[in-house]
Amino acid sequence: MQERIAVLIPCYNEEITIGKVVDDFRRALPEAAIYVYDNNSSDRTAEIARAHGAVVKREPRQGKGNVVRQMFRDIDADYYIMVDGDDTYPAEAARALLAPLENDEADMTVGDRLSNGSYGEENDRAFHGFGNDLVRWLIKCIYGYAFDDVMTGYRAFNRAFVKTMPVLSSGFQIETELSIHAVDKRWRIVDVPIEYRDRPEGSVSKLSTFEDGAKVLMAIASLFRECKPFVFFGWISLVFLALGLIVGIPVIVEFFQTGLVPKFPSTVLATGLISCGALSLTAGAILDTVAKTHRKMWELEVYRVMHESDSLKKAGRE
Repeated sequence: MQERIAVLIPCYNEEITIGKVVDDFRRALPEAAIYVYDNNSSDRTAEIARAHGAVVKREPRQGKGNVVRQMFRDIDADYYIMVDGDDTYPAEAARALLAPLENDEADMTVGDRLSNGSYGEENDRAFHGFGNDLVRWLIKCIYGYAFDDVMTGYRAFNRAFVKTMPVLSSGFQIETELSIHAVDKRWRIVDVPIEYRDRPEGSVSKLSTFEDGAKVLMAIASLFRECKPFVFFGWISLVFLALGLIVGIPVIVEFFQTGLVPKFPSTVLATGLISCGALSLTAGAILDTVAKTHRKMWELEVYRVMHESDSLKKAGRE
C-alpha cells in the first residue's frame, strides 16, 4: 500500500496560476491528495482550484503563517509537500523532494532555487537575493547550519516534523521559522536543487520586500531569544558590561589618583550599566533552564508522534 501524501498549497489571489499548479501536481503525484487553502482571495482562486480537483478550504485569518498553521493542524498524512500557488516551482521535482523522506534520510527537504542559478536568472525583484543571503548568513552565525536556500516556498516534511511544529508566525516569516525550527531541534535536512521559474505575466507577488523583510529579521531575533536565551542575553550582558567599564574606568582611575569621586553622574551611570549586565546574564541563565526543560518535553512528544506514525503505517500495510 502506498504511503499517504498531501500536497499543501496556501493561496491568495492566484486565479491565473492555481489551475495549472493543481493539474501539474495531479500528474506528478497521482496518488496524493491536493489541498488548496484560500486565504480570503477576492478573485476566483477557490472556484478554479475546486474545478481542477483540489480539496479547497478557507482560512479567514490573513497571512501565510496562519494558513500553514491550520494546514498542519487539519491534515493528517505520512508525507507533506508544501508549495506556493504561483507556478514558480516545478511539480516534477516533487518525487526528488519526497525520496529522502521515504528513505528515512531526512525529516525536511528544501527546494533549493539558488545553487543552480535559476532564481537569479528568473527573479528580477530588487533585494530579494540580498535578503535571502542575509537570512542564510544569520542562521549560519547563530546555529552553525548553512542552508542553500532558506526562503524557498517549496518543501517536504514527514509526519513527525509537521505534528510537532509549533507555528508562531502569521505571515511570510513562516519559511524562516520552519528553517530555524529544523536546525534548532536537530531535524535531518536535505537540500534538493530545483529549477525556479518566475511568475507568469499578470501574476503579482504578495511579498513586500522591506516590510516583510523586517518581519523576517524580527522573527530571527525572537526565535534566537527563545531557542538560545543564554547566548542571546549573554551578548546583551556583554554590551552593558562593556559600556559600564567604558564609563566607569575613568572614574576608578581618578579615584585612585586623587581619592575623590568628582564625576558622580558617571559613577551612577556605570553602576547602572554593570547592574543591567548582571541582570541580563541572570535572566539568560534562568531562561536557558526553562528552554532546556521545554526541549526535553518536546523530544518526548516527538517520540510519541513517531510511534503513532509507525503504528499508522503498519496498520495501513496490514
